Amino acid sequence: MKPEIYAIQRGRSGWKLSRRDLAAAAAVAGAATMPGCGPPCQGAAAHGRSIESLAFGPDGRLLASGSADHTVKLWSLPDGALLKTLKGHSNSAHSVAISPDGRVLVSGSRDWTIKLWSLPDGALLKTLTGHSAPVHSVAIGADGRSLASGSFDKTVKLWSLPDGALVKTIAGKSGWVFSVAVSPDGRLLASGSDDNTTKPWSLPAEDRQSAPEASVVLSYAIELWSMPDGVLLKTLAGGEPPLVIGPAGRLLASGSTDGTIKLWSLPDGALRKTLNGSSHAVYSVAISPDGKLLASGGWDKTISLWSLPDGALLKTLPGHAYSVNSVAIGPNGRLLASGGSDGTIKLWSLPDGKPLSTCLMDLDASTTDAKGIRYTRGGNSFTQGCGSPVPAGAVCTCNCVPGKLCPCVGHTSGGGGGGGGGHYWYPN
Repeated sequence: MKPEIYAIQRGRSGWKLSRRDLAAAAAVAGAATMPGCGPPCQGAAAHGRSIESLAFGPDGRLLASGSADHTVKLWSLPDGALLKTLKGHSNSAHSVAISPDGRVLVSGSRDWTIKLWSLPDGALLKTLTGHSAPVHSVAIGADGRSLASGSFDKTVKLWSLPDGALVKTIAGKSGWVFSVAVSPDGRLLASGSDDNTTKPWSLPAEDRQSAPEASVVLSYAIELWSMPDGVLLKTLAGGEPPLVIGPAGRLLASGSTDGTIKLWSLPDGALRKTLNGSSHAVYSVAISPDGKLLASGGWDKTISLWSLPDGALLKTLPGHAYSVNSVAIGPNGRLLASGGSDGTIKLWSLPDGKPLSTCLMDLDASTTDAKGIRYTRGGNSFTQGCGSPVPAGAVCTCNCVPGKLCPCVGHTSGGGGGGGGGHYWYPN
């Protein structure tokens, strides 16, 4: 009887067999064990500097990341391939958001601008100017037609989408605006800012242009505004950024510099509960689409998972070498992404909090011992971790397995590297 030939392919649950050409099967099987292909995420980084913000696309198959390296990157999920690097900001891309229809990406930057990009191609559509200091946060309304931005110029601005016209400027705030969030019905805006009760200190160079008399913040406040008229409804004393509004629009969660998380009811702004789980600052909070899970990340390098509405601490996830600056939960509530000051993006399954082996990497941002593959498909270039399968129809251009058929183009971080490569998967 003629033997049946299978190829080995790595999936989310491990390696699996599928009918395929003999040469391809043998090559892939060899790639899984060859010494030239080490741990797929060893030395891997997603960005050359800290990750500042993460946002999922509405179908959960796209992840956008904004970084202090001045770029925004697009990643495919669940495979983690780097799809595109968007360059255009002259300073940190501090906040990113994706429209509900998945067609527009918004990025706010310390270069004082907001940029609109088309998806999935990543073409720059428009640059919005009007802020006179770094833009620290952007949020898109659930209808996809409104955009809010918070800035260190002490204002919140409201814009229309997709044209990017300025609708209103909410001024008169006493301090820098660190975070903005829009309710699902688009009728409420929350902003978190300091109250300008400060003392002198030294700020990073990128912020000195807007704050020559740099200062340390002693206290904060959360303000609730009606949309689209921008009328102040209430000030929540003791509340701090970052902010997130739950999917039903009746819960606001806020992080803090003292490590606590506060839960507030909306629209009345009453304090429901204070969650105690860390003695270090909380930099990011996210709520699952079903409103039953809260994720937080901060200075202590960990991610915490909390149940809602009771606020019980479920699990603490270690994994980043430095602070966790951003957490985001996918639209199906089963995937968590975290971005750190170490330049890495990690993926976790929910609600169990198990780390996924998917490696989000850019060879040019990684250390010289990082190994990966690059391939082209449909005119686009993709990057994945070592050992990842190259899909049918793709042409390998860089490979972590030694050989002659697919020379590796190397990467530039850490004084270069890369060296020889090899083709082991496609074309057959």
